[in-house]
Amino acid sequence: MKDLSIGMFDSGVGGLTVLKEVKNLLPKENILYLGDTARVPYGNRSPQTIIRYAIESALFLLTKGIKLLIIACNTSSAIALKILSKKLPIPVLGVIEPAAKSAVVATKNKKIGIIGTKATIKSMAYENAIREIDPHMEVLSKPCPLFVPIVEEGLDKDEVAFIMAEKYLNEFKASGIDTLIMGCTHYPVLEDVIKNVVGDHVNIINTGKETARDVEACLRERKLLKTKGMGTCKYYVTDDPDTFKEIGGRFLGYTVSPVKYIKSLDYKDFILH
Repeated sequence: MKDLSIGMFDSGVGGLTVLKEVKNLLPKENILYLGDTARVPYGNRSPQTIIRYAIESALFLLTKGIKLLIIACNTSSAIALKILSKKLPIPVLGVIEPAAKSAVVATKNKKIGIIGTKATIKSMAYENAIREIDPHMEVLSKPCPLFVPIVEEGLDKDEVAFIMAEKYLNEFKASGIDTLIMGCTHYPVLEDVIKNVVGDHVNIINTGKETARDVEACLRERKLLKTKGMGTCKYYVTDDPDTFKEIGGRFLGYTVSPVKYIKSLDYKDFILH
């Protein structure tokens, strides 16, 4: 089991920020990443469809040999985590609970802000996870839909990024929050911009970093940590590999390779018991 890979999937490239943090913390581990780029975004799909996509992605990665699965997607984590955790024979981690736990520990005044896509904010997944830990937390949520295209177009250091950050985050300044969760896997690319707007006194919670810590703890507890050699990363996509390589390279700061195109994720004949 120690030589098996860590598997992770996302609807597109955003999950690469999670991969980056896992790789930084666990450089010896092999990682298999699946970006379901042909069906992105998941946010406007029904729960039934998102669950089906998540199961198909998970089963694909299982066929490649994995010892742990990371749902590196906020939407899928919110909707499909419990189902996959029950159905799969390996540990399954999402990105929401690790960030929620870290935010509750970090805040001193019990005031937490959350930014994410419209779908994630509407789901109240982070808010519910926070209040499950401490029902007395005050939570302020804000959708920031234009952050994703800004990041994917490589405009994260452009003036437009600062303008939109000011527009979206200005209300947090007067809210008194001391902790802010970046509830979208694209947002760590904009972390410097976000810090500039909300101020250094606000703790910024990076879901990828918190998820990576949970991954390490989970593997260590089960004695599944890979202890020898340097790990490798392999990437699979369901649409154009070149676009994924281009955007992914900006996310990670190095060439994304190898990237293999997967024609179909149709596992309808495979039944989970």
